[in-house]
Order: sequence, then C-alpha cells, then structure tokens
Amino acid sequence: MRRTRRALIAAAALLATQAMADTYPSKPVTLVVPNPPGGVVDTSARLLGDPLAKLLGQPVVIENKGGASGNIAYQQVAGAPKDGYTLLISYSAYHVGNPSLFSKMPWAQKDFVPVALLTAATNVIAAHPSVPSNTLKDFVAYLKANPGKLNYASQGNGSLAHVGTELFQANTGTEMLHVPYKGSGPAIQDVLGGQVQVFMTTPPSVMQHVQAGKLKAYAVTGKTRHPGLPNVPTTAEAGLAGFEVEAWVGLFAPAGTPPAVVQQLTEKVKAALATPEAKAVADRTGIEIRYLPPAALGALVQKETEYWAGVIKAKNIRAD
Repeated sequence: MRRTRRALIAAAALLATQAMADTYPSKPVTLVVPNPPGGVVDTSARLLGDPLAKLLGQPVVIENKGGASGNIAYQQVAGAPKDGYTLLISYSAYHVGNPSLFSKMPWAQKDFVPVALLTAATNVIAAHPSVPSNTLKDFVAYLKANPGKLNYASQGNGSLAHVGTELFQANTGTEMLHVPYKGSGPAIQDVLGGQVQVFMTTPPSVMQHVQAGKLKAYAVTGKTRHPGLPNVPTTAEAGLAGFEVEAWVGLFAPAGTPPAVVQQLTEKVKAALATPEAKAVADRTGIEIRYLPPAALGALVQKETEYWAGVIKAKNIRAD
C-alpha cells in the first residue's frame, strides 16, 4: 500500500512538472543581477533581456540587487520558486570565487542549475597617465623598483580585479597597495582622478577612457586582442606569457527547476544571443557573446572553482 501511494505521489509530481513545462512561460520572467546598473554583468543582462522577451512571448524584467559581493542576489534566487520565473545573472567572480572567499555563505553552488553561458570579457591592465611607463614591461620594471608606491583599485574585497591583480603581482614579483571600492563606478572615478593609479577590469569600464587618452592600457589579459582596443597587446604579446584573467556571465536557475523548462530557456537564450540586437550591444560595449549549453557551463564552473580556490588560498585572500 505504501509503495503504491509513493508511486502515485511520484506520478502526480511528474505530471505537475510536465504541465508546468508545457505552459511555460505564462507570466513575466525576472533576471536578478548581483550588481548595480552599468558594467559587464548588468550589460549582459540587458543585452539578453529584450530579444529573450520577444522569443518567450513574455516580459523580461531586470532586477538589480547589488551588495555583499553578490550574496544578496544569489540568496534571493536560491530561495525562489523552482519554476523558471526567477533566474540569476551570475558573475564568474562571485560564482566560483565566493565559496572560497567567505567563511559563511547564504547560498551554495548546488543551489543553482546552469542554463547558459552568456558573455565573456577579458580584462585590461589600465593606469593613470601619471604612471611613468608606457609598456607592460616598463610598468613591471617600475613596480619592482618602487614596491608599494602605487595603489590599485578593485570593485571590492574578493572581486576578480582584487584576486586577478594579486595573481599578477605574484607572477611578476611586484607589490602594490589594494584599495577596494563598492563597484566599478567609484573605482574608475578615482583612477581617472589619479587618487588610485592602477585598475585591472573589464573593457566596458575603461575602454572609452583609454580611447580618449584619459587612461593608458598596458595589456589585455585574454588570448587575443580586444576589438575595441586593437592597439593594446595581449599579456603574452607584451612579455607576460601564461597570465590570463577573464570574466564571464552566465544564466542560472534555482536547483530543482524542471529540466524541460531549463532546456526551453537555454534554446531561447541561444537564439536571443544570435540576434542583431544582442550583437549590436555587445559590439558597442566591448563584451564577447559566448553561448554554452548547461552541461558545458557546469563543467566550466567546476574547473574555475578549483583554479580560483588555489589562487585565493595561496594569497590568503578573504572577503569577510
């Protein structure tokens, strides 16, 4: 009797899940962004939002929930109904870095299932014009001759700029003082003003200032040059082979979301990212569209979690 009851309950749950998938979506979908407006994470959400809404036939709402190194937004989505209507725009530094940076977390990676990788962005090693070096090689030489003289900015303790710049210093045997900010906006303002001299961040934050001559860029930290900064060499071209730092933005759903809903979402996302509308935003802001399906995104999360855990432990970096 108990076995029959369990079987009936399981069958009813399966039918309910299938019914949910068959009618999805029947109301607006919310994309929760763990950052304030502006920057690569928010831009990635907005790049996706309008074309995805057209393909889903429902409004897509962008909800910015910055603060606590992304933990507020992640906690919100982790606790949301598992129905595909509340989704997370996830930033790589938070998703793979926070588990090693915080002693206590209000969420865990297992609270989410991957839907799709959306975008990727290399980083740019940029400096105020007052820094007396014009190439990466000369910049490293200056740092070695003047340990601790320059300050570098980050979007906060444990951010990719923080961890990445610490890795840069370890690779080059140099030393700068860390000045954490609450986001890219205030950080870039102080770098432009010269109060802080160095900032390694994604192209959307610094590209226009480099093009205007207000900042100088020593190198991009990816495998290839950035199309918006064609005259800026890669770190390998500039003499620092093996040093690469790249941010990515992905879409995740609460764990337990029906697989059929996840599959429908990833197919719609792939189509949305291929639209001229999305490509125009990517070209204008210097972000690379890079779709990956759920399984590939899950593998990327696992690989990068292991890598950044090693870096964070070696440099003894904490966010709390």
